[in-house]
Amino acid sequence: MRLLIVEDERRVSQFLKKGFQAEAFSVDVANDGQAGLELACSGDYDAVILDIMLPRKDGIQVLQEIRQAKIATPILILSAKADVEDRVQGLNLGADDYLSKPFAFSEVLARIRSLLRRQSDDDRSPLLTLADLQMDVIRRKVLRGGKEIELTNKEFQLLEYLLRNKGRVLSRVIMSEHIWDMNFDSETNIVDVVINRLRRKIDDSFAPPLIHTVRGVGYVLKVAEE
Repeated sequence: MRLLIVEDERRVSQFLKKGFQAEAFSVDVANDGQAGLELACSGDYDAVILDIMLPRKDGIQVLQEIRQAKIATPILILSAKADVEDRVQGLNLGADDYLSKPFAFSEVLARIRSLLRRQSDDDRSPLLTLADLQMDVIRRKVLRGGKEIELTNKEFQLLEYLLRNKGRVLSRVIMSEHIWDMNFDSETNIVDVVINRLRRKIDDSFAPPLIHTVRGVGYVLKVAEE
């Protein structure tokens, strides 16, 4: 799952980022409303956490422009503005949920998971499959041939990204930027390291192999043609 946090208070944004990364989310952070709007409109996110009081463009404007662009990504407003009128305005303008600061991370996590479950009937279904490989992104379960496979957070995130893009060749740069960080050093071999670990877990003891190398480009998850 990929999450966008739009929050100008860096202490709060980093607290949220670390918490969600520990729960196997890929997380991008924008520290002002304009940057958040640009990312929300150009990125492929499963949910957005949006503050209201932001520099450059406030959260209400960001919310309105996201919805005007016909982007249906679930949005949780997380704001110090706790009056009933503020909550009603946010929800009426297209937010899916509203939580006041201060907050407990466990509640933010529960709210985001609830929003993601509501999406289960559309093309962002939490159940991803290829051949006998199954991933439940909400319950964080991976099965191959009916056998449960334990994955680290990064392995889980990378496999989810491959499954959501099955049949598509993904470059190392795209994978590193999506899974690790927008400013990630694409020259590192960390993608290859994690791919090799995934292969040992989901391919070595099963047939057919699903992770394939495209020389000079990257990797693709597919069932190879005979």
